[in-house]
Amino acid sequence: MTQLPAAQTAQMKPSGSGRALYGGKGTRRITVRDIAAAKERGEKWPMLTAYDAMTASVFDEAGIPVMLVGDSAGNCHLGYETTVPVTLDEMTMLSAAVVRGTSRALIVGDLPFGSYQEGPVQALRSATRLVKEAGVQAVKLEGGERSHDQIRLLVESGIPVMAHIGLTPQSVNAMGYRVQGRGEEAAQQLLRDAKAVQDAGAFAVVLELVPAELAAEVTRVLHIPTVGIGAGPETDAQVLVWTDMLGLTGGRVPKFVKQYANLREVMGDAVKAFAEDVVGGTFPQEENSVH
Repeated sequence: MTQLPAAQTAQMKPSGSGRALYGGKGTRRITVRDIAAAKERGEKWPMLTAYDAMTASVFDEAGIPVMLVGDSAGNCHLGYETTVPVTLDEMTMLSAAVVRGTSRALIVGDLPFGSYQEGPVQALRSATRLVKEAGVQAVKLEGGERSHDQIRLLVESGIPVMAHIGLTPQSVNAMGYRVQGRGEEAAQQLLRDAKAVQDAGAFAVVLELVPAELAAEVTRVLHIPTVGIGAGPETDAQVLVWTDMLGLTGGRVPKFVKQYANLREVMGDAVKAFAEDVVGGTFPQEENSVH
């Protein structure tokens, strides 16, 4: 086994508190040490994306232990067709809002396309902005072996990193949206990527659109938690884009999404009811008027 630098080993060492991630009590924020301890206990945990203070506060009150301020905001909130146009300025603003809306969850800020690909120094500069200006407790970046050096420098500089392998949406122009890791060669590459980000010091790794059997193998091999999205049931944690999970996204949603509500229908019905009351002269009434 590769010997990790002392700084990385200390960061990932469990706190020994036995604090449950979901449903646990406490006034302090979840930390990467709590995440490591959960892996040792075999505890599964949920993660959701969040992009604003109000929504994040709802998730925080519900006990979601980790929130990702994902560059998926580009598709969900900013009107972009992909995540590629999202800027570091936008991610900093959105991340700061989520931090302000929460008190318990570990907040992970996404490094957007173009903010770390030049190399470790650029990655450190970008991650430092999210930590200092937005107040996130960790950052996420895409890539396995190719991002090893960036991850290592961030971790050695005191910034926890969540890695992201498999389907990496920022590379959509090169790989498209399709399952990754099919076939022996592709599976071996994904395993190498997983081991590379662990070796670099990542505290967890997202596996996106990876065959369930391969994701289960990666989860068994690694000592850091795996976070699945379209990667089957055997990963240590599961993440969904909240607008998909709560049915706000219009049109077709990915097969791996389970919708727990249909907010698009609820909101649409409420808006129509409001509009009809205004047009019909039944809103506002006496109780809605100020004198």
